[in-house]
Amino acid sequence: MLGALAVGAPPAYTQQYGVTSEPAVPPPPPGVAVPAPLPPPPVYSAPPPLTPAQAPLPPSFLSGLQLIAYPYFWLAGLNMAITTPLARAPQVNISAGAGEIISDINYAPFMGGAEMRYGPFGILADGLHIPLGVPITTRNIFFSGGSSAVVLDVATGDFFYRLFERRAQTIDAGLGFRFWGGSADTTLVGRGPVPTQSVNESRNWADPLIAARYHVDFGNGLGLTAYGDVGGFGIAAHSDWQISGVLDYAWSPSLSFRVGYRSLNVNYQASGAPLGFNLHMKGPLLGLTMRF
Repeated sequence: MLGALAVGAPPAYTQQYGVTSEPAVPPPPPGVAVPAPLPPPPVYSAPPPLTPAQAPLPPSFLSGLQLIAYPYFWLAGLNMAITTPLARAPQVNISAGAGEIISDINYAPFMGGAEMRYGPFGILADGLHIPLGVPITTRNIFFSGGSSAVVLDVATGDFFYRLFERRAQTIDAGLGFRFWGGSADTTLVGRGPVPTQSVNESRNWADPLIAARYHVDFGNGLGLTAYGDVGGFGIAAHSDWQISGVLDYAWSPSLSFRVGYRSLNVNYQASGAPLGFNLHMKGPLLGLTMRF
């Protein structure tokens, strides 16, 4: 009754009986700590605008550029037929296995490739420099053997466009060229009345190519890359082709190990001259893929 009368009571009443309109808060029990009041909520303000010097730069051409290096060592065997102007030896055949080529290399060879990619476009380059000194086996009719110092310079360039890319598979196709520089300093040891004869032949030419490449990832760092090209078409060489298959293992995002097999072939005959090269190189290769 007293509480009901206190609601809306005049100041004199409240001063006399000590009653207020706000409910009384009971004190906490003994031994219980009074909770601290909550801090006021933080006030958020927008960050100051960036100055032109602090603003991020737009994406540049180099930000999407990929550079890939393919150093390798090709354990290739060599079979080559050289057309000569010698009446008693119109064709000289040279054959050497991978082990013989390694032991017959005269100077430091070079084997390697590189690729530059930007979006669906790519440029692939590959180069070989192989200086050899190989023996020649004859039929012992006019000559009792001989030797040939062979130097091969081969450079391949492909301009690729990515036709297909989905999940773990890619297909690239394009056009390219292959430059050949071949020289053979051949000496045939005479037999009986036939004197020892020497002939030096060299030729440079370039063949157009049609090339394709397929890559698939199997997971767990394993992948397979197949490459092939075909060219010549009688423009320079009668035929010029290459195939390779490589198994990749990704050690890290920037380094992969490669092992595979490669075959390179050309059949060239000089127009109006007794000069020609019919060459086949094939064998396993070991290499790396380094991404930058």
